[in-house]
Amino acid sequence: MRKLLIIMITATLLSGCQTAEDGLTTSSTPVAVTGTAASAIAGDMASRLAEQIGPAATTTLKMEKDSSDFAAALEAALKGWGYTVITDGKAGKDVKPVELAYSVDGVDGQVLAQLSTPSVALGRAYSTSAAGATPASPLSIMQRN
Repeated sequence: MRKLLIIMITATLLSGCQTAEDGLTTSSTPVAVTGTAASAIAGDMASRLAEQIGPAATTTLKMEKDSSDFAAALEAALKGWGYTVITDGKAGKDVKPVELAYSVDGVDGQVLAQLSTPSVALGRAYSTSAAGATPASPLSIMQRN
C-alpha cells in the first residue's frame, strides 16, 4: 500500500511538469501588401539582394508568376537594378537562371519580407502605413554553401 501511495504522489508531481500544448508557435499569416508599402519593401529588399548575388549583367533571376502587388513591385525593382527577370519559366539555351523565392507575412503587427535564392536568404521586418513602409528590424542575411 505504501508503494502505491508513493507512486501516486510521484505521478501527480510529475504531471505538473508537462508542457502545455499551446506553447511557442511559429505561425505567421500571409498578408496582402499593396501600393506604396509594396514598392518600398520591394525596393529595399531588391537593393539588399543585389549586394549579395552579384552583378546584374551576368545574373538572370527566375520568379514564379504571381499577380500580387508585391510580386509586381519586386519584379520592377529587380529590373530597375538591371537584372533580367523571368516569370514564364522560359530561359534561353545558355542561360541558367537563379531561382528566387519570396514571401510576405504578417507577424506581431508588422510585415516580414523574405527573399531566398540557392545561395542566400534575406529577411527583414517592416512597419507599414498608408505612406509606405519603413524597416523595423536589421536585415537578416543567411549565406548558403
